[in-house]
Amino acid sequence: MRKIYFNMNTPERRAAIMEKDEVVEMMIERPIENRIVGNVYLGKVTNVLPGMQAAFVDIGREKNGFIYRDHLLTYHLSQKDEADKLKSSVSEYVNQGETIFVQVIKEGFGKKGPRLTSVISLPGRYLVYMPNGGYVGVSKKIEPESERERLKKLGATLLNKQEGVVLRTICAGVSAEVLEQELQYLREIWLDLSRGYSEKKAPFLLHQDSGLFEKMIRDFAHETIDEIVIDHLPDYYRLQNIMRPYPHLSKALKLYKGKENIFSHYGIEKELEKALKRQVWLKNGAYLMIDQTEALTVIDVNTGKYTGKTNLEDTVMKTNIEAAKEIARQLRLRDIAGIIIVDFIDMRTEDSKQKLLKVLKESLRGDRTKTNVLGLTDLGLVEMTRKKIRENLQSSLSKHCPTCHGKGTVLSDEAQAFKIERHLWELKGGDHEAVLLEMPSKIQSILVGEGGEHLNKLEEALGFRILLFPSKRMKEERFEVRFVGNLKEAGYHLERLKENHS
Repeated sequence: MRKIYFNMNTPERRAAIMEKDEVVEMMIERPIENRIVGNVYLGKVTNVLPGMQAAFVDIGREKNGFIYRDHLLTYHLSQKDEADKLKSSVSEYVNQGETIFVQVIKEGFGKKGPRLTSVISLPGRYLVYMPNGGYVGVSKKIEPESERERLKKLGATLLNKQEGVVLRTICAGVSAEVLEQELQYLREIWLDLSRGYSEKKAPFLLHQDSGLFEKMIRDFAHETIDEIVIDHLPDYYRLQNIMRPYPHLSKALKLYKGKENIFSHYGIEKELEKALKRQVWLKNGAYLMIDQTEALTVIDVNTGKYTGKTNLEDTVMKTNIEAAKEIARQLRLRDIAGIIIVDFIDMRTEDSKQKLLKVLKESLRGDRTKTNVLGLTDLGLVEMTRKKIRENLQSSLSKHCPTCHGKGTVLSDEAQAFKIERHLWELKGGDHEAVLLEMPSKIQSILVGEGGEHLNKLEEALGFRILLFPSKRMKEERFEVRFVGNLKEAGYHLERLKENHS
């Protein structure tokens, strides 16, 4: 049984996947104002530079984007001989003042604006759709050759003349029905963003690159989901719209109306807190120690409190098997990538070692991220690799501890601010006028936002005033609710706090 939970009522948007009532994956998305790679704009050409074989395009950002001749759709579709095209000027393919579709392929930096293309591509889980690509590409990593040929022929039958598609490595073995369904979904996105563009005035943002919703729906579009629960009404309606091509997902969608934070209600918050700790207890009293470094991740298995009821070899085998299953879950939950070394408890027989490797590989089958178990070294260590897809959970939510000089980790300032905000949401709907909070000074500045804008919006959404006292004495990861009640009394308690700390 698989369930997905969305916690969307703060700027830090979170999703959790549960399988058999255990949290197996977490996704976290924070607002990054300047991240625009993948966005599609209706842009206006401001300048054409034949000397650079490029043009500048206004997309409504602080700096104009620039596009090279070879990335212009008109160049891509030109029927000229290839040698003649290479000699031609950019001014043959675009004019100053012209309105064109463009997509950001590289962020701007320093004095440079973002780099653009007008050959639009929309990524899915299995394929990348190009409305004007004009070719079928198949990942070279797909084996055997017969499978690559099958996919190439299939791609050609699914497309019209001007369309293009790149079939990803994950396509191997996927049915024509599934690929066609995803292609149609991406086609509809293109039709939505291109429909009625003539009525829009450039510059205009037509499509924002996939966020948390789109990525989740894309990844689970063809799988069975028993329940999808979300805690924010506007996003509930948005999710309904995204799910239109997938009726089986729409049926699973529910709106959470409880006062308690959705992650707390379903026990996800506790699992998230555990996932940031080094030590992981197993059900039998044994435990794992997980140490993540820049170079690799080391996982040590210890018998701990577990002594077993039979002989030592049996105790070791049972501990290692339970550890293997939990390691597979922790890799997904923490999103650990790169080189992974596991130090299981030593086993004497070759049969025991092979049985353990088999259990580990079977436990990893549910992982959507490519993971390779390379085998045992001469020292009895299991070597593994896991592909990096995004920042791991520890990097997303924690920072080096300033107290122990970087030997441990604590919640990052941003994660702590969002944690406080989620606590405030649980106080919504009461008859109080104000809430007084004490917290470390740097956390207060994040919660307030630039010019107080974020705090003002939060007060408006919650329906009460939020008074903050920045404490220089309060330790990392701490905050205290000092008062909940009427505004006048909250102000009095705030003044008392100031006096006591002066």
